[in-house]
Amino acid sequence: MVNADDFGLSPGVNRGIIEAHEAGSVTSTSLLANAPGFADAIARAQRAPRLGVGLHANLTVGAPVAPRTAVESLWDPRTEVFYPLSRLVRRALAGQIEPRHVAVECAAQLARLHSTGIAVTHIDSHRHVHVLPGIWPAVVTVARRAGIRAVRVPHEPGVTIKQLCLRAAWIVAARGDRGDDVRLVRQFRGLSLMDAPDYERGLLRLLDRLPFGTTELMVHPGHADAELAAWDKYVAPRERELAALRSAEVRTRFARGDIALYHFGQL
Repeated sequence: MVNADDFGLSPGVNRGIIEAHEAGSVTSTSLLANAPGFADAIARAQRAPRLGVGLHANLTVGAPVAPRTAVESLWDPRTEVFYPLSRLVRRALAGQIEPRHVAVECAAQLARLHSTGIAVTHIDSHRHVHVLPGIWPAVVTVARRAGIRAVRVPHEPGVTIKQLCLRAAWIVAARGDRGDDVRLVRQFRGLSLMDAPDYERGLLRLLDRLPFGTTELMVHPGHADAELAAWDKYVAPRERELAALRSAEVRTRFARGDIALYHFGQL
């Protein structure tokens, strides 16, 4: 499946994801429950019944969905919003994140999606923080309780710093519980394409080299807007990703017949 992260981040991102879905290139998306474009994303999802929607658990930007008193290890008392990514990582590695707080917040975000009628197909997270120590076991527990069978493990072959760090973090976090029962899809790609100057060429090359079996391909299409720039640093590359996913060459490649496109709920 081709999964577009960051649905709900901003109206421009939402519009880009739906355009890529309508082009036939995106089958699935992950929705943030507490971002500026949430209501717009719900409205668009209700008009796109073939689009699978999962939870893009967010612990790094904005305010918690759960009551702050129930998730005290996740937010900064000076700002009353989540700790930024760098501080969250340091706190997780130092054992300063309380797993029960993660479970409460993840469940609250999941409940917000369910309250709109969304049938949640999977769970991943903004900036992949769910693979950190103290966070992974809680997210897996929430998935099990909700009957969700797909939780992303962003393992991608490669030796970039990001690929190696994510792999190492998950190995530490998953000691004692790898969550094999909620890892419906074991193959993952997309990290290596982020920030690629020629995204379309890189995507076509990746599609030609996909391994046998089910793979999740992570993408980030979108249109840049003010809300996006205020919440996320990954701005201009989203336009390149969208252009590639809507291009005739990529659509023709998907239509060749050797790649079947699904979303998590169809597996």
